[in-house]
Amino acid sequence: MLTRFTALLSLVLIAGCAGSRVEADLDGRNHFDKGLKALEKKRYLRAQEELNQAVISGAHTEWGDDAMFYLAEAYFLNEEYILAIAEYDRLIRRMPFTEFLEQARYRICESYILESPKYFHDQEYTQRAIDEVQSFLDDFTVSDYRGDALKAHEMLRTKLAQKSYETGILYIKMDEPEPAKIAFANVLTNYYDTKYFELAHLETLHAYCIDLEIDKARDYLEEQAGIFDDQKLYEKAESYIAAAEKALKRRNR
Repeated sequence: MLTRFTALLSLVLIAGCAGSRVEADLDGRNHFDKGLKALEKKRYLRAQEELNQAVISGAHTEWGDDAMFYLAEAYFLNEEYILAIAEYDRLIRRMPFTEFLEQARYRICESYILESPKYFHDQEYTQRAIDEVQSFLDDFTVSDYRGDALKAHEMLRTKLAQKSYETGILYIKMDEPEPAKIAFANVLTNYYDTKYFELAHLETLHAYCIDLEIDKARDYLEEQAGIFDDQKLYEKAESYIAAAEKALKRRNR
């Protein structure tokens, strides 16, 4: 008798648990649907609330990764890029085979790009953006986002080159040629594919002239003859050398 009662109790409990699971799934789906509607209407905060509830309830459902992706989208479209990155990353880590993988990976790139400040600020997010974009390009050799990723990569590298170049120019203005040379050397070594490459060569020669190292400046001009094929650059280099020669003569009087 006891055994039969226990069996019946177990069936009741199982049915109750199943009912609770179904109810939870329906509640989660309801939050998911409301979240998508709010997202469509650009009510991003409401979408975040609803989709966050859907994520909590829908981890084991077929729409669980959808909820995670659209929650990240709600943050991204509301320009909360760091929170968006965290949600896209959570989706990728929990569901590495999700159909949203490529989109989520590129959204992370976009988020860091949008967080990248103007060149004169700290460039931590610019470097993070470069790393993410390069990783994306390596992993998705065929992608609809590839063209945009390549353009972004070039733009971000140019920004870092500009920061280093402008740092060198600041040292030049402060009459500090040695740290200027270091800044320009960083451009020449790491950002040779940007528009600041030729300018960094010119200003390296300028730094030699400020130090009145005229022979080194002339040797540099000769060694980098190909760089100074541009007539304007060559004339500017010659003007730096001429000014240094005059300064040296004045000093030796």
